[in-house]
This record gives sequence, C-alpha cells and structure tokens, in this order.
Amino acid sequence: MPADIAGRRPAALGAFVTLAALTLLCIAWEWRLAPLRPGGSALILKALPLAAALPGVLRRRLYTLQWASMLVLLYFAEGIVRGMTDPAPGNLLGWVEVALALGFFGCALAYVAPFKRAARRAKREGA
Repeated sequence: MPADIAGRRPAALGAFVTLAALTLLCIAWEWRLAPLRPGGSALILKALPLAAALPGVLRRRLYTLQWASMLVLLYFAEGIVRGMTDPAPGNLLGWVEVALALGFFGCALAYVAPFKRAARRAKREGA
C-alpha cells in the first residue's frame, strides 16, 4: 500500500460528496426542478447507477472508484448538452452537473493514482 494514502483521504471524501451531490441533483432535476414532463419524468432513473456506486465510493473501493469515474463521464456529456440546449433553469442545472462530474472525476483520480503507480512499480520490480 502506498505511503501517501493517508494524505489521499480528502480526495476520497471529495469523491463521495460530489457523487452524492450529483445523485441528488439528478433526482431533484427530473422530479421537481426542471423535469422534461410536468410532474416528473422517467429520467429520474438516471440517478440509479450513481446511487449504486455510493456505498463503494464511501468505502474507498478502488474498483468502484474506477468504474464510477468512467460512468460519470456520461453525466458530464449530458450536462454539456443540456447546459447548451435546455431553456432556463435546465441550462444552469446542466452546468452544475458538469461541475459535479468534473469534481468527482478529479477526486477519484487523485485517490486512485497512487495505488495505480504502486501496482505498476510492483509489477516492474517483480518481473
């Protein structure tokens, strides 16, 4: 285990907080704030994959952080599209989604990177 893991706890906490905020944003957006259909839409289900990742991110599981960092790129893309095309307030919510997705991605990479470097180093030394 890399020695600088204790210094990466803020990154793990940041990843959890931004992922939780992104999940709540997706639910609130499609339920009340700016749903595609009045009264809410089935797009609220887009929060399920994010919610599924929350327990693993909270426990700092590397595998979960890795796949969730790839998953969140879909929400980043959706945020850009909706930020540029939706009428207000949907466009603002799209840019908030972009910011949260980037925040999670950055925190997840900051936490996972030392583990990946240590694994590469161990593989080189073992070979």
